Amino acid sequence: MSTSEPIGLPDAPELGAQALPAGTYDGKVVFVTGGGTGLGRAVATEFARLGASIVVASRKPEHLEQADEAMAALGAPALTVQCDIREPDSIAAAFDAAVSRFGLPDILVNNAAANFPVPAEDMSANAWRTVIDITLNGTYFCAREFARRHIDANTPGSIINIGATYAWTGGPGFAHSAAAKAGVKNMVETLAVEWGPYGIQVNGLVPGLMPHEDMTDDIKGNLARTNDKDACQPALRVGRPRELGWAATFLASPYARFISGHTLVVDGANWQRRSLTQPEVVTVRDQMGKGPFEL
Repeated sequence: MSTSEPIGLPDAPELGAQALPAGTYDGKVVFVTGGGTGLGRAVATEFARLGASIVVASRKPEHLEQADEAMAALGAPALTVQCDIREPDSIAAAFDAAVSRFGLPDILVNNAAANFPVPAEDMSANAWRTVIDITLNGTYFCAREFARRHIDANTPGSIINIGATYAWTGGPGFAHSAAAKAGVKNMVETLAVEWGPYGIQVNGLVPGLMPHEDMTDDIKGNLARTNDKDACQPALRVGRPRELGWAATFLASPYARFISGHTLVVDGANWQRRSLTQPEVVTVRDQMGKGPFEL
């Protein structure tokens, strides 16, 4: 009689493996916002491995330097451009630079976002506006610039918006980011319908816990307070950044042309986990180690 022990989901193939045929993106241009670090760089890397020319846009020069180094290590044609996605004129200038170097980008990955944990009652007006402006408005402005140019040129394109699972569930401690990401998810569904007739595919892609060296201090702190990250996942392991990259390259590939208006979650089912018995409620303030609220 079998006494099955939990084994979790198998680990990912090694870094450098390819899920799609070599050269799938030969001659294609991929524009990635926030692609110099973390998961954005992992996505850009997988497109580059498959032959794409990469354009990385970021506000921070040090992030652009990291992107240059990563793409050079792969021998990939690349351009880095400084861009503030809150400003439509800055986005237009970044696209002009991309067109000048490689031609009109075929794929846009809206990865750039802003986020930090804060109890909703402590959040300043500036904090709220900043996160909404970057995560929601910036994603829309980039998508609009990309779509306008393709509609004008009568050429097809593909947009991938990086989202978050709390777009569905809400995100205690992240009211600003959760609201913005809910808007980004809705944008996927709306723009896929509006722009489908013009040949523009729009999808969302949501990462689970995928530790990497560029994580923010607050995420590192959250992980440090978790005893065993693998045991807290239904998969019994965390995700690998390359797994997000593989998902992105599939969604924008010729093999996924009829997928549009969909948001794909790559998190080993973690966001769907529910307990048979509910644990005691701990306020966000207590979880973050904050004292009593003072007006």
